[in-house]
Amino acid sequence: MRAEGQAHIDRIEAALSLVRMSLDWERALRRLDELNARVEDPTLWDNPKDAEAVMRERRRLDAAISTVREISTEMADAVEFIDMGEAEGDDEIVADGMASLGKLADRADADKVQALLAGEADANDTYIEIHAGAGGTESQDWAEMLQRMYSRWAERRGYKVEVVDYHGGDQAGIKSATLLVKGENAYGYAKTESGVHRLVRISPYDSSARRHTSFSSVWVYPVIDDDIDIEINESDLKIDTYRASGAGGQHVNTTDSAVRITHQPTGIVVASQNDRSQHKNRATAMNMLKARLFEKEMAEREAVASGEYAEKTEIGWGHQIRSYVLQPYQMVKDLRTGVTSPSPDDVLDGGLDPFISAALAQRVTGETVDVEDVE
Repeated sequence: MRAEGQAHIDRIEAALSLVRMSLDWERALRRLDELNARVEDPTLWDNPKDAEAVMRERRRLDAAISTVREISTEMADAVEFIDMGEAEGDDEIVADGMASLGKLADRADADKVQALLAGEADANDTYIEIHAGAGGTESQDWAEMLQRMYSRWAERRGYKVEVVDYHGGDQAGIKSATLLVKGENAYGYAKTESGVHRLVRISPYDSSARRHTSFSSVWVYPVIDDDIDIEINESDLKIDTYRASGAGGQHVNTTDSAVRITHQPTGIVVASQNDRSQHKNRATAMNMLKARLFEKEMAEREAVASGEYAEKTEIGWGHQIRSYVLQPYQMVKDLRTGVTSPSPDDVLDGGLDPFISAALAQRVTGETVDVEDVE
């Protein structure tokens, strides 16, 4: 097998191995047999809600398992085709086989990411909350750049984006904003973006053209549906209303229609000012609070399962997940996976998929990477 073909095979096998690991392959096969048996039971639809859950799980498992088997078979066929061409000295057959392997490797990489989205809420819409760190205008401008980056990323994937909450900066940028991203697997793809993001650049606000470092935090949590029950005691809530505001006069209202809810036991704060109706903003904020509490519970479960304790960290040095360097050179580097890009403009225009794919894979393998930060 030529080096080119072996490289394609290695990519395919690595992708399939990761999918099998994420599924817990043998358990997934047994579970699919159980679900197939339940589907044959005529009493299944006596409880439509349970039946729909069974069908959803069966479709997901069946699709993932079928994809692994199909790619494995097609890889074996392509290898056999190439071996035949090499034995016969037919370069055209070999070239066709190599092309097939290359396409199959690309498909395996794409299907791998899709298969990694198997979490309880991965298929749901998502909130992306952005907060400027300390540093005034510099950090507030950086927070607005992140807001645009995630909006562009969502648009690239065909998702819809709504600004649920917005607080403009003192001179430029934003102090905070919350985006609602709607689309299939929106939370699954975005969930690894939670953390602190650092920007290094020559400041456009510094007349001396000095290099500045700015921080902003991103917090991602899923929109939860009626299948997920989160209990909230009204006595635990502090509810404030205030006058809505927005960039360029958007969402401006002359009444106190915006709503902020503080969940006092956890300190979680959510806010909505997207609607002119205080009642609707309160309902949206309550949904956001339920989502944050659900995400907190999932994070705690994951931390226990991995033997680690993780929580939202202070926005500052040493806690960032990614660095974006615009000066004195151009690079974006993920400090968890080691993935880099020499094109910050593309990343800031929504080109996040390579970073997301690597972070999703890391959550499955548990492998850590010793990565030096970029200055």
